Amino acid sequence: MTDKSQELKPVSDFIPEKAPERYIIPMEDDKHEIALSTENLQVSYGDNLSLSEGDLRFERYKITSLIGASGSGKSTFLRSLNRMNDGVANVTGHIWYRGLDINSQDIDVYEMRRHIGMVFQRPNPFAKSIYDNITFPLTRRGKYTKAQLDEIVETTLKQAALWDQVKDELNKSALSLSGGQAQRLVIARALALKPDILLLDEPSSALDPISSAQFEDTLLELKKNYTIIIVTHNMQQAARISDYTAFMHQGKVIEYDLTRKIFTRPKVELTNDYISGNFG
Repeated sequence: MTDKSQELKPVSDFIPEKAPERYIIPMEDDKHEIALSTENLQVSYGDNLSLSEGDLRFERYKITSLIGASGSGKSTFLRSLNRMNDGVANVTGHIWYRGLDINSQDIDVYEMRRHIGMVFQRPNPFAKSIYDNITFPLTRRGKYTKAQLDEIVETTLKQAALWDQVKDELNKSALSLSGGQAQRLVIARALALKPDILLLDEPSSALDPISSAQFEDTLLELKKNYTIIIVTHNMQQAARISDYTAFMHQGKVIEYDLTRKIFTRPKVELTNDYISGNFG
């Protein structure tokens, strides 16, 4: 006979009777070192306000997942964090990084992106060798010796868990790599610029389950040295790898909390509905 006392309660049982409409975890104490934060951030495409409430604080050396249905504003928010929406959308408000508002017009966007790197949904290796994929962005903006470049290539490929697979084929075209390998190469390319923060937009959506699992292991290793913010439609992935999760809906951050609380004790009923599969 099944012991009913040992069965998991449905998520809805954890929702208080008077749930708040929005909940953002406070991070005002000294225990949380903040790598990046946003204030009054809004994004509009013409007359369409795509992001209306996006105030978040991201803790350093943690993985934060952004979840929500398609069109909820996740990717719009993420792309704003290193000015990828410039020229295509109107972004207002503040994005604070190391005491600077990087949404200011005075910011050198290209230099800023060396500190806040981005990896997109589909791997986009250059039509160059594996070696040149990593060194090309470096040599365009600085002078390096061959020995320095060799060291950077080896170090970043090891960080991206790709070195052992390609170390004897560095002159091979990057376009010949599998999807999972190509995605890790793109991460290595971003790491070569020595960023503080990595932004990942659905980075494993095109990967098979084995490659996706390997990719998740890579991210868990990388968070020892990097702050990672990831957009994902895969709630199981968010639950497995992230320390914090933000649930977004119709251009608003509805709830932001420790991942374990989001998935077991959400404070907002709308979050519970999404986690339970009632919409999205």
